Amino acid sequence: MSSAHLSCPVELSTDVAIVGAGPVGLMIANYLGQCGVNVTLVEKLDSLIDYPRAIGLDDESLRTFQAVGLAENVLPHTTPWHAMRFMTPKGRCFADIQPKTDEFGWSRRNAFIQPLADRVLFEGLARFDTVKVLFSRELEGFEQSDSGVQLTLKGADGRRECLKAQYLIGCDGGNSLVRRSLNISFEGKTAPNQWIVVDIANDPLSTPHVYLCCDPVRPYVSAALPHGVRRFEFMVMPGETEAELSQPENLRKLLAKVLPDPDRIELIRSRVYTHNARLAGRFREGRVLLAGDAAHIMPVWQGQGYNSGMRDASNLAWKLSRVIKGLAHDRLLDSYELERRDHAKAMIDLSVLAGHVLAPPKRWQGTLRDGVSWLLNYVPPIKRYFVEMRFKPMPQYTRGALIVPSEKGSPVGKMFIQPQVLTDAGITVLLDEVIGENFAIIGWGCDPTWGLSAAQMAHWQALGTRFIQVLPDVQLKAPSDAHHEVVRVGDSSGRLREWFARGSSSIALLRPDRFLAGLATPQTLGSVCDELALALSAQQLVSLTPVVSKVA
Repeated sequence: MSSAHLSCPVELSTDVAIVGAGPVGLMIANYLGQCGVNVTLVEKLDSLIDYPRAIGLDDESLRTFQAVGLAENVLPHTTPWHAMRFMTPKGRCFADIQPKTDEFGWSRRNAFIQPLADRVLFEGLARFDTVKVLFSRELEGFEQSDSGVQLTLKGADGRRECLKAQYLIGCDGGNSLVRRSLNISFEGKTAPNQWIVVDIANDPLSTPHVYLCCDPVRPYVSAALPHGVRRFEFMVMPGETEAELSQPENLRKLLAKVLPDPDRIELIRSRVYTHNARLAGRFREGRVLLAGDAAHIMPVWQGQGYNSGMRDASNLAWKLSRVIKGLAHDRLLDSYELERRDHAKAMIDLSVLAGHVLAPPKRWQGTLRDGVSWLLNYVPPIKRYFVEMRFKPMPQYTRGALIVPSEKGSPVGKMFIQPQVLTDAGITVLLDEVIGENFAIIGWGCDPTWGLSAAQMAHWQALGTRFIQVLPDVQLKAPSDAHHEVVRVGDSSGRLREWFARGSSSIALLRPDRFLAGLATPQTLGSVCDELALALSAQQLVSLTPVVSKVA
């Protein structure tokens, strides 16, 4: 581990230190900030990165923006319902991915401008007195003990500062100093081909959606982005360099492939990227955790690098906030890697596969792809599999901070749906607006506190739990005999009734990241809640009950 024994004339302290002011670090800081946790965000650059990077934002990530109160701020920088179309060299669309479902309350595929979304996250931090951002601070090293982590930072003027924190989160990218300092492996592959990305203002095509053109000579991507931006991506062929391709005459040759007049463009920027597929050997080492690109990087073809980082932020932040507040034991943080690492690996594999579909390693594989895809397009179940994006592996946690399901096909471990609901005040809102940043115990038709003792009720209130009774809309007008802590909502769309009707349980126990942690009926709720409290390493219950946590 790197040394922090350097002269530090300035000493700072915080609950959580985050290294790296990219989207993942910014999102975690926003979540912890709204929970009242003291956060110091450290960034070696003097400002946010302003060049375009990711262009795909999914519904899970928008739900995470919603969780920190910034969804409405980022929406103007998105294009909802953004289709992805794979094209053969002759221009035939052989895979049209345009899912129209909105299980989680938002469009499943959205184009977006990352620097503008990052700016929304950064400006959101101004809401919190407990969050501090330090730009132009390079991490020189850190040391951890049983009680905390000490970081040594160096400013642009060479002055050193010591930052003491209870926990450190490394969000410092694929070349993470935090990860390297811990000697954590980062195994995987680097793609043999690079790609040059060209962003153009005042879109010279202005056709909607994103097209992945499987040209055997030079595969390319054409993507419509918000605010009139067009992105082209071209494969860099062997022997070509970034300096050569960036020359005006060579860039013109590339664009002549896709534009009728390559001279009439407003170039924003061009960059050459290498596509890596790598996964950290572990996500936690004591009081230090890794998130985002520091933990995993993947090719861009499914737009999941950014979104996987948002899943890390959503999973880790609520757990860390409970640990910092003394509401959960430190071992709850072990569940972060248990839950996130396998799914990150699945998304890496999917992204690599999509890259092979776009640019097969062998010419004959492209010919086979075109022929098979033409036939399969006429098989309705397979066509729906692509159109509805069912190939995308959705996270389902089978171990960690939840009650491990015993029956096959259980929804436990999956993200809960987010339909519109009607409040007692007669306002229609998305379900998460009722839950807030809390745990939730949601009962269909029943009082979701009926099966809890007074001690259990006090325990779940201390953890931060919203008790919600879901009713048909018309029943909201009737007087309520539920516990005074219960919030009643009307099932405006009938989707909650449909969800509960698929199983035999009438009560859903949700974590703050909206993942289903357990199922119960009114008569089993008490025992289920006790079992879940152990899985969550809830400090109050653990201190009274000598039972080993089920988090591992």
